[in-house]
Amino acid sequence: MNGLVKRLNALCDGMPFQTSWYLKDLGSGAQADRLGAVPVPSASTRKTSILMSALAAVHTGKLALDQKVTIEARYQDNDSGTFQFLTPGFWITLRDALVMMIIVSDNTCTGLVVDLVGLDNVQRYCDAVGMKSTIHRYGMPPKLSVGHSLEQVTTTTPQDQGLLLELILKGTTDAAVASRVQCTRELCRLGLDILSWQRLKTRLPSQLPLGTRVAHKTGTGPRGYNDAGIVFKGDRALYILTAFTENVPAALADGTPGFAAAYQVIGRMARMAWDDLGGA
Repeated sequence: MNGLVKRLNALCDGMPFQTSWYLKDLGSGAQADRLGAVPVPSASTRKTSILMSALAAVHTGKLALDQKVTIEARYQDNDSGTFQFLTPGFWITLRDALVMMIIVSDNTCTGLVVDLVGLDNVQRYCDAVGMKSTIHRYGMPPKLSVGHSLEQVTTTTPQDQGLLLELILKGTTDAAVASRVQCTRELCRLGLDILSWQRLKTRLPSQLPLGTRVAHKTGTGPRGYNDAGIVFKGDRALYILTAFTENVPAALADGTPGFAAAYQVIGRMARMAWDDLGGA
């Protein structure tokens, strides 16, 4: 993996913004990172742990996948997803709220789910599974400028997100690991499926072969663009890659929009890993 790591770092070094990442080759078990333990704004990558904490509450009987939840206007003052535009007062099931929270990053559903689970319980969940550098500070994200401090947002690390993804994956077949994430194997499979249904594909999947299965969650904040996921070849999980960009400018010196450059870097990293770790 040494050659791959050098190429990944060279790619990141060439950009006028910080890119931190964590990579694990699921075939050999080799892993590497760049600033992998340094906290960064999570943006919506936080929703993977919200998803799993909700499934843990389902496992204990505190919540039910088929229970009805009402979409209230107080959750719709946000700029992510689709439910912000719908007429409030309708209901969906909790399962559907979880799906929408992940696959289109719907913040109306996210605020509702966090209230159902409890923000303190989401934090306790992260602590329990070993995500020691992840701090959940809100259900609905505040509207902040580029200059916000880390203490104003939910923070995580590339390593924490990689750990959770690996536990979910292993929990689909290993009852002991499923127990560690406070779920059953069936609930871990549901969590992995929901992540695989992701509709926002402009980052990790963007340079992979069409139809490649990627179980992932994106994140977009005022300072950066993120993606964290598991890349498969057929039914075989190849690798985990979590990538976080920070302090991305509105435009690069050549006029390229900053978000496009960040997307390109994350997509290129995923392709480099694909080519080196058995995808090609």
